[in-house]
Amino acid sequence: MKCIKILSIHFSINFYLLLIVNYYHVFSRTELLVTTEGLKKLQSAHVLIMGLGGVGGYVVEQLCRAGIGKLTLVDGDTIHQSNRNRQLIALCANDGELKAHEWEKRCRDINPKCEIEVIDHYITEEEIPEVVNLHAYDYVVDAIDTLSPKVALIFHCVQNNLKLVSSFGSGGKFDPTQVRIDKVEKSFGCPLGSVVRKRLHRLGIHKGFKVVYSPEKTPEHAMIEERSTNKRSTIGTISYMPPIFGCCCASVVVRDLLGIGN
Repeated sequence: MKCIKILSIHFSINFYLLLIVNYYHVFSRTELLVTTEGLKKLQSAHVLIMGLGGVGGYVVEQLCRAGIGKLTLVDGDTIHQSNRNRQLIALCANDGELKAHEWEKRCRDINPKCEIEVIDHYITEEEIPEVVNLHAYDYVVDAIDTLSPKVALIFHCVQNNLKLVSSFGSGGKFDPTQVRIDKVEKSFGCPLGSVVRKRLHRLGIHKGFKVVYSPEKTPEHAMIEERSTNKRSTIGTISYMPPIFGCCCASVVVRDLLGIGN
């Protein structure tokens, strides 16, 4: 009897330990909110994220931590010390490293089961169709900060009926309460958004995707001209605004995948 009692106690302890381990798995808190079925939807989803800077980096972080099963990360840039005021991945220790590879390492450390695909070179507008058609993505996030490839990505996503959220300009802004999520045709007050919409209108695109933007006016002193391969200007940015834009973009993806988006 005593032996049976001891075995029973051991069984009970092991059973409850198993319950605890299962309950406190990596995504236990996520599952509690989105349900088991919702978590399965996230884990089976494949999301393309183009641009891994201040906004795109936070999109990657939030989607990886939300349990997205596969991420395709696209960025050819390296980490510079000027990135450290706003980009999550930028540290003294990895200055000069490729952003895409650093994000791959970070994602694998967060969730080893997440499949990561990396494209670590600058994508021209001519190469956009190839990237867009590489997989049957469940969602695409545009966090590109250069105009031509940004417009090309949006155009080809809309043409291919891909779900897309695009981040307009987070630079030159201070007020997080003015950040908005809306359909592109309802956006206003953002200089980058205005130029993007005009170019898309010429291509026959007037709607079909969501945007994150802010109508807050940018101070004139916050922008300087810059003549380089990929940029024509640089806009001053405060630490917390790109993360807010990135989190908003990630929320659009998650809510739409779960069927609770507006």
